[in-house]
Amino acid sequence: MISSAAIILIGTELTRGIIQDRHGQFITKALTGLGIHTSQVVEIPDDGSIESILSAIVKKNDLVIITGGLGPTSDDMTRECIADVSQVPLVRNEESYRDLYERIGEKIHGANEKQTLIPSGFTRIRNGNGTADGFYGSTPSGCIIISLPGPPGEMQPMFEQTVLPYLSSLSGHAEETRREYSSFITAEAKLEDLTQQIAPSLNWATRFQDWKISLYLSGGSEEEKDRAIETLRSLCGPELIIEGDTSALDELIALLRKESLTISCAESCTGGLASSLLTERAGSSDFFPGSVVSYSNEMKKDVLSVKAGTLMSEGAVSRECAIQMAEGVRNLTGSDYAFSITGVAGPAQSERKPVGTVCFGFCGKDRKSEAVTLHFSSWGRASVRRKSVCAALILARCFIQTCPLDEVVSRWSFI
Repeated sequence: MISSAAIILIGTELTRGIIQDRHGQFITKALTGLGIHTSQVVEIPDDGSIESILSAIVKKNDLVIITGGLGPTSDDMTRECIADVSQVPLVRNEESYRDLYERIGEKIHGANEKQTLIPSGFTRIRNGNGTADGFYGSTPSGCIIISLPGPPGEMQPMFEQTVLPYLSSLSGHAEETRREYSSFITAEAKLEDLTQQIAPSLNWATRFQDWKISLYLSGGSEEEKDRAIETLRSLCGPELIIEGDTSALDELIALLRKESLTISCAESCTGGLASSLLTERAGSSDFFPGSVVSYSNEMKKDVLSVKAGTLMSEGAVSRECAIQMAEGVRNLTGSDYAFSITGVAGPAQSERKPVGTVCFGFCGKDRKSEAVTLHFSSWGRASVRRKSVCAALILARCFIQTCPLDEVVSRWSFI
C-alpha cells in the first residue's frame, strides 16, 4: 500500500514564473481520492538537476510522479535519470517506435528516436496527443515511478486513462465512485471556486480542455453529489453543465443525426471558427451543407441580404442583424436550420457595445426566428471567439428542441 507520494514538475518556464503550475493541484487531488498522501511537490528546471533530486526522493516515498523532461533534446534527462535510479538500462520500446515512425517517418532517426526509449522492465503509457510516451515501473527498493510528458493536453488524458486505473488496481487504493461532468463557457477558476463553496465535503477536480472543462466529483454519498451538481447547475445554467464526457458539438451533432436534420451558419466575429469545428467530423456533409463568413457590412448586405436600414439603425452587432444573417444563410444553403454569430471580439469597442457583446440569430423551417445577446467576460479576442462558438452550438440545440432562448440564457451566469 502506498503511504506517501512525491510529485516532480520539470520545466524552466515553471521555475522562472513564465507559466503557472497546473499539474501539482491536478495530480494531488486525484491521489487524495485514492487515499494517497502527497508529501511534497517539487519544481525543477530543465538543467539535469533531476538526478540528485530523484535519488533522494525515491528513498523517502512509495510513489513518485514526474511530469516533463521527456523531449528529444540533450537537456531532457528524465528517462536517463529514472533508468539510473532503477539500475536498469534504457531500451527501445517497439510499440512506441512503430507508432512514432508511422507519425513522422524517417525523421525518427536521430534525436527523435530517444523518445522511444524507456527503462527496461517499465510499462509504456501511450501518448495519443504527442510524440513522447510516458512509462511506469519500480525501483529495486520498491518505489513506483511514473513519468509523463509536460504539456497539459498530453499529460492529463494519460493520467486519467492509464495512471489512475493503474493506481486504483493496487491493494488498498480502490478509487472512490467518481462522476464526470462537462462544463462549458464558465471559467475554470470560477467553476472551482463554486464547487469548493457548495461541495466542501466532496473530493473534486477539474481538467481544462479545448472546448470544455471536465469536472470530477467523488467522495460523500450519492445524495450529496446529487445536491452538489444540481446546485452548481442552478448557479451556472443547466445547459452549461452536462453529465458525462461530451461537448457542445457532440450534443448538437447527435441531435441533428437523430432527427436527420441539416444546419448552416453565418459568422462575423468568429471568422469561420464554428464552421471549422462543424466540419472536423467525418461525414459532416450529412448535416452541414455550408456557411458564410460575412465579416464586412458589404458582405452581410450583398451575400446574406441583411437590410441596409438594419445596419444603419441597429448596427452589425444587433439581434436584428443576427436574425437576418441566419435567415440569409439558410436561404442560400437550403438547410433545415441556421444560426449566426455577430459581435465584438476586441480589442476595439464602443461605449454601447463593449468587448464580449455577441448577438446570435436562429431560424428554421416553420419556426419563428429568434435572437439573443450575451455579454462574455473577456480574456482576450480568442477567448470571446471560442465562447461565442460554444454558446452558438448549445443554443442551436436548444432552438431545435423548441426551448425559448431568452429563458435559456437568463439562467446563464459567470460567462
